Amino acid sequence: MLIIHHGHRPKVDPSAYVAPNALLCGDVTVGPGTRIMFGAQVVAEGGTVAIGAETIVMENAVLRATPRHNLVVGNNCVVGPNAHLAGCHVDSEVFIATGAAVFHGARLGRGSEVRINAVVHLRTHVSAGETVPIGWVAVGNPAQLFPPDQHEKIWAVQKPLDFPMTVYGFERADADMIKITGRMAAWLGSHKDDRETE
Repeated sequence: MLIIHHGHRPKVDPSAYVAPNALLCGDVTVGPGTRIMFGAQVVAEGGTVAIGAETIVMENAVLRATPRHNLVVGNNCVVGPNAHLAGCHVDSEVFIATGAAVFHGARLGRGSEVRINAVVHLRTHVSAGETVPIGWVAVGNPAQLFPPDQHEKIWAVQKPLDFPMTVYGFERADADMIKITGRMAAWLGSHKDDRETE
């Protein structure tokens, strides 16, 4: 399904395939030979989404841009089932496995891999050819890799990356759930005027 959002209609190359129950919303561009499979959601909310050539977006993956962060996925990439990409930059030939998450402002270098259920935190840069192991967390620039049970070490690197400011535009001291959900409700409320393309 193709949805017009803020006057932007998704643009899909004629040689690409979008499954009937996949959703593309807003300023989304899909390159030649790319496949967007069943249940995938590709949503541009105030930002843009650009997906290159011969990239595969598997079932139920969620790819989204926000008003503060565009999303770019290069050529010949795989985004696995149930993976989540938000406002990041993925170079070409990257493999993102099932259930992986890549957050705002992150960058995955050419040929890198993010394995099953791994996390690439916001503003984290994974170098070309580097692998984030199964279930591990990459954080920082350059990325440091931690097993998930190392919360204090992860937090020591993550805290200065400033999630509340990067994602929501609030200083950490001012970022309460009332302000965050109010801002998100305003962003998401813009979908009230969306319409399906004809």
